[in-house]
Amino acid sequence: MYYYFSSDRPKLFQLRKIGKGERMIRVLHITGSMNRGGIETFIMNIYRNMDREKVQFDFLLWTDKKCDYTDEILRLGSKIYNISPRRKGIINNIKELINFFSKHKEYRIVHQHVNSLSYITPLKIAKKNNVPIRIIHGHNIQVGGHPLNQYLHRFNKLSIRKIATDFFACSELAAKWLYPTKQYLAGDYKIIKNAIDIDSFTYSETVRNKIRNELNIQDKLVIGHIGRFSYQKNHDFIVDIFKEIYLRNPDSLLLLIGNGELMDKIKNKVKSLGLDNNVIFTGVRSDISELLQAMDIFLFPSHYEGLGIVLIEAQAAGLKCFTSLGVVPNEVNVTGQVEFIDLNKSSKEWAELILKSSNYTRYRHGSKIKAAGYDIKLVAKEMEKWYLEKYKCH
Repeated sequence: MYYYFSSDRPKLFQLRKIGKGERMIRVLHITGSMNRGGIETFIMNIYRNMDREKVQFDFLLWTDKKCDYTDEILRLGSKIYNISPRRKGIINNIKELINFFSKHKEYRIVHQHVNSLSYITPLKIAKKNNVPIRIIHGHNIQVGGHPLNQYLHRFNKLSIRKIATDFFACSELAAKWLYPTKQYLAGDYKIIKNAIDIDSFTYSETVRNKIRNELNIQDKLVIGHIGRFSYQKNHDFIVDIFKEIYLRNPDSLLLLIGNGELMDKIKNKVKSLGLDNNVIFTGVRSDISELLQAMDIFLFPSHYEGLGIVLIEAQAAGLKCFTSLGVVPNEVNVTGQVEFIDLNKSSKEWAELILKSSNYTRYRHGSKIKAAGYDIKLVAKEMEKWYLEKYKCH
């Protein structure tokens, strides 16, 4: 088991009085890593906007590597615990979880973030160690990876109501897929919206020009995508769509932000199509809000999504967005700037629809996004209040 420490932090588990009858509590968030992904970004957005004198986050991760957000997490006062991932041995993974929860009795709230129910062992062991508040939080609508994951998801779906005490989801579609039918129909879950810092994404012509100058794409029609290079995000199809756009508009450019296991494959495809000079791979970036300003169109033809927080960010930046019909929740369209297209349509049809809408007026949509409940300041306060009230009840 690995630990990261920060020498300039307050004592980790000290319960300090904040107000009359009120104490600072610590919530243990459980997830795979804290790199720059959708789940991780959501957690950090909440964490940054909470009153950390009242609620602090700690993290239990199944990775032994330093993550993109490690330094910031430690600076904000957290402790990070690392256990062996399942792929390095499920027995070791279980042993380390048992050891962790037997030693750390101070946690009364654990909050596990999942893409499916294929791995809920941390919550099972937390229950055996009498952790009173055990949250399962779904962020997707399909099981990825090995077929065994699909079986485990269906199997664990039968018992999740006995394992978790509270049930969160990022969208109605995610809740419907993740939880048993009777539980979903009974409304026994809570939707936590993937909120963002709206002000940081507000469209700025100055920022747009700065980034386009830096990337030397001043006179290009920029088609952008942000996401991990994986099956879910459908980069093969993104490149196919862009090829059709490029054939009709040689002054177009594709901006791909992120990394992942399929990145080399996509680079090879781009090269084989002769599109090297019109596709930019940026890798992982921390300036997402600025990169969105440089784009003209946001393309997001995912095979499946729980919500797609980056679509909220893109709309906040004033972008016209194109995404998959039926597998990306309709509720993500909070500004009217999201167009849903069937994945069964050809790349040529996608390209034609995109080009038809590429000449649009770019507005600031902050008020619409806030009205739809995606203001991080409000959602963070809602979560802070929820944690405190739950804690008091246990």
